[in-house]
Amino acid sequence: MPFRRYVEIGRVALVNYGPQYGKLVVIVDVIDQNRALIDAPDMVRTSINFKRLSLTDITISISRNPKKKDLAKAVEEGEVYTKWESSAWGRKLAVRTRRASLNDFDRFKVMVARIKKSSIVRRELGKLRKEKA
Repeated sequence: MPFRRYVEIGRVALVNYGPQYGKLVVIVDVIDQNRALIDAPDMVRTSINFKRLSLTDITISISRNPKKKDLAKAVEEGEVYTKWESSAWGRKLAVRTRRASLNDFDRFKVMVARIKKSSIVRRELGKLRKEKA
């Protein structure tokens, strides 16, 4: 299967290691075959190794090394954060962080709800089997 996500200027990536872990950043320049210059509207421009980036499907149209205000404008016009929140990857990470912040009682309530749901599903499936037989 050919690659669909290329390292390019304007590609949105997720930092998967280091101090900026979990942040969405934009590649603003490619330094060499191992490093890129990344930036986001709310962080300092820095270089990072490609191994610490996970490329997303989201791209924005920017020039090489744009000014901070131009980058912020392009991110807003490209609706990067809304696209990320609506993507399957972004929703999965949001659920993971939400579950990590639960306390014991919240986890208990989730467990009880899951048990109730599975019993309802099992009951309805049994009814469908009886009708079919």
